[in-house]
Amino acid sequence: MARGRSALIDWLAGGAIGLAVFAWFGHAFLNYDTFYALVWGGDLAHGRTPQYGVAVAPTPHPLAELLGIVLAPFGSSEDLMLAIALLGLGMLTVGLFRLGQELFGVWAGLLAAAIIITRVPILNFGIRGYVDLPTAAFVVWAAVLEVRRPYRGAPVVILFGLAGLLRPEAWLYGAAYWFWLMTTAPRGEPGAGPDGHSGAARRAQVIQWTLLAAAAPLIWLATDLAITGNPLHSLTGTHDLAAQLGRKTGITSLPSVAPSRLGEILRLPELIAAVAGVAFTLKWMRDRAHLPLVIALLNGVAYTAFAIARLPLLGRYLFVGACMLAVFAGAGALGWLGLPRDHPGRRLWKPVGIAALAAIVLFFPLQQVHRLNLLKDDIANRDRIQADLRDLVQRGPVKRGLRSCARIYVPSHRLVPLIALWADVRPQRIVTATGRRHCVVFPVNAQVAQLAVLDPNEPGADLQPYRGPAAARNRSWVWSG
Repeated sequence: MARGRSALIDWLAGGAIGLAVFAWFGHAFLNYDTFYALVWGGDLAHGRTPQYGVAVAPTPHPLAELLGIVLAPFGSSEDLMLAIALLGLGMLTVGLFRLGQELFGVWAGLLAAAIIITRVPILNFGIRGYVDLPTAAFVVWAAVLEVRRPYRGAPVVILFGLAGLLRPEAWLYGAAYWFWLMTTAPRGEPGAGPDGHSGAARRAQVIQWTLLAAAAPLIWLATDLAITGNPLHSLTGTHDLAAQLGRKTGITSLPSVAPSRLGEILRLPELIAAVAGVAFTLKWMRDRAHLPLVIALLNGVAYTAFAIARLPLLGRYLFVGACMLAVFAGAGALGWLGLPRDHPGRRLWKPVGIAALAAIVLFFPLQQVHRLNLLKDDIANRDRIQADLRDLVQRGPVKRGLRSCARIYVPSHRLVPLIALWADVRPQRIVTATGRRHCVVFPVNAQVAQLAVLDPNEPGADLQPYRGPAAARNRSWVWSG
């Protein structure tokens, strides 16, 4: 009953944090990738093959598409997906608090959670429903379960597996944990001592762990194979898209890109506190430091693997490592409270921790408040033009006109999944093109055109406002049928 009450409190807290983030922004909208998950999930729900081969298509994420299937019968699938994404952001924050609390004390956990929920990149991608935040939440809660009961086994592997259906680097966490169980777990049920059951029970346990750990990569490869005929479609497609958009790739870019990307998430005071936290916890709380440190290092290994494979080196791929460093920042500033009063480590840790905490608090208004306000304004503007697009394409005459067009011309690939979902047309019928054409949806002015772009390097984009005749328009968009 106590565990049930604690879980209920965690879920309620996660929901409250998600609502608070939404209330502060006052706006929220789904990003390009997640819109495609709804489009492709809707295709599967209606027995159609998803069109992974459309121009500038994002990487498909099996768990996101499964949610798209589940939400397809609801007319408000976009809003429901946003609610789930905001809950994921809230649960990530609660999970970091619980992880910090279990490892280094309540105050360290609170600081770790506060650091993450005030980061501009975290909020930016969270309010737009990127899969990277739920991925990090699954990984963090897997760590929480393992810390609470070592060698927990199946529940932890399942959480890593769910993360691995959203982001492929989570396969590495699941594989590492599987290896840890296979080589160090006591015989018998997870958490049992050396006198636990053996023989047949152990073999069944090993089979269960192995199947669960292998499930995410096998499901991902199988879905790619079933839909495209190529089990490595996600890998090759992401590689090709990175080249198309001119994104930073390659091992030579890693030394400059990785620190910069990490510094965009955790600013200098938090990074210094994290370094202090790693040093002090390895010195005086070594057993507690191992798990978050290993997860952070594995995230670094995965990021390096992306560089070697010439995949894009995006900052959101470091969210898991940044979360672990936030836990260490909380420990660096306040972990000394977990030492006995007469512990010799307090004499060094306490003053360093107080100085680190002061730096985090003092530099926050200087470094973060202005950036957060700029983000808030940007989200409001982008949500406004997205809402205007939905209003336009869902008007009866416009929607019928779009469905009757052989091709629908748009200025940016960013509009493709939005129009596909809202007007119920296949994505391959929506293409980018330049010049005056029949059947177009274009921005009415340069400001909307700038906000509508998917990527400055996207191929075929025409970001000029539309100057031709209009069959319908609103403050942001024009339709010419």
